[in-house]
Amino acid sequence: MVNTSFLRLVRVHALAAAGDAMITIALAGSLFFSIDPSAARVRVTLYLLLTMAPFAVVGPLIGPALDRFRGGRRTMILGINAGRALVALFMISSVDSLLLFPIAFAMLVLQKSYGVAKVSIVPVILQNEQQFVGGNARLAIVGSVCGIIGVIPGLLANWLGGPSWTVGLAMVAYALAALASLSLPLQPAAPASAQQEESSAVRGSGIGRAASATGTLRATVGFMTFLAAFAFRGGADDVDLSGVGRAFGAGVRHALQGDVASAASPVWKLGIVAAATVIGFFAGSLLSPELRNRIREEVIIASALLALSVVALLAAWGGGFGSTLLLALAVGITASAGKLSFDSIVQRDGEDANHGRLFAAFETRFQIAWVVGALIPVAVAIPARAGFFIMAVVAALSLALFWLRGAPSAGDRFEPTTAREHQPQRA
Repeated sequence: MVNTSFLRLVRVHALAAAGDAMITIALAGSLFFSIDPSAARVRVTLYLLLTMAPFAVVGPLIGPALDRFRGGRRTMILGINAGRALVALFMISSVDSLLLFPIAFAMLVLQKSYGVAKVSIVPVILQNEQQFVGGNARLAIVGSVCGIIGVIPGLLANWLGGPSWTVGLAMVAYALAALASLSLPLQPAAPASAQQEESSAVRGSGIGRAASATGTLRATVGFMTFLAAFAFRGGADDVDLSGVGRAFGAGVRHALQGDVASAASPVWKLGIVAAATVIGFFAGSLLSPELRNRIREEVIIASALLALSVVALLAAWGGGFGSTLLLALAVGITASAGKLSFDSIVQRDGEDANHGRLFAAFETRFQIAWVVGALIPVAVAIPARAGFFIMAVVAALSLALFWLRGAPSAGDRFEPTTAREHQPQRA
């Protein structure tokens, strides 16, 4: 039976993801990638700190607000998409001015806030916990696909009228997403006493240690994003373009009729790195539901940390643009698999918790982890290969901590699908 409420959420998410992709295209050729790198680091550091502050302040309030007020999740999704449309309107005339920085990071805050609201409304729409896991994966796939699709009109608008046209197109997508949000369902208010039961459920399960490992994976996404941004946008790249990387860079250079140090070439390289990460998220969303039918969620998270550490170490050793693309792909796959597995752990172990409140609280923590990870390469100039080595070490340490805090036993590694299908469902 088709869940019409879930299809409405898919429609909202598809429009929002397309708008995000268009904003990314617009910013790729903007002032951020053409001004002096050292000056940009100061500004970006300031605004990353400003974007982290709202999450630290409102994080404890988002979950209770979503659960206690009727229609809170729908109202928040509507307000966020309407806010993004308004911010895009201001961005149209500010693409080539310094006002782009506060406006762009205001857009970042709204984007992260949308992630909090979206993940918290899923348990309302898909109350069956078996459907919840698959539904979350389907939303991730829709977001990846529509993000890729949104790149096409974004590039066309950028070619015809420049970044301002692309931002205008994104504004339309956000406005449509806000209108589509009106069809989302309302939810009943949760009792205030749920907070105490919720805290007990979290303390008595493996949710806490899984959250720490997932936060590490999310932080690597922010770290890799800004490490690549500064490595590929300046007049000189600290990544050795040898082998496949050199051939690819030469092809881009000749196609653009410029040299490797030109303003356009780094944008192309950064765009391809970003595309590799998106493809990784898509692949992780496809693989995770199938993996959960064979192994426990804790093993998936541990495997994601191990894989990330190994690939990052190989990228640090090999260097080159090809190694960077491989690592970007691995970051996307492991972050996606880890997040979906964490969602499943909360759904499985948080029996006495209010899922909406709990997901909102953890999602806020993950967004802060992303900002902290992004802040490091912005505040400190880190060569790309050194950054890859740091990622390998951090992932390995997180894996060791995750394993020591409660390693799954041999019997936990495989759980037959039929056993899960016959588990009693909660009302």
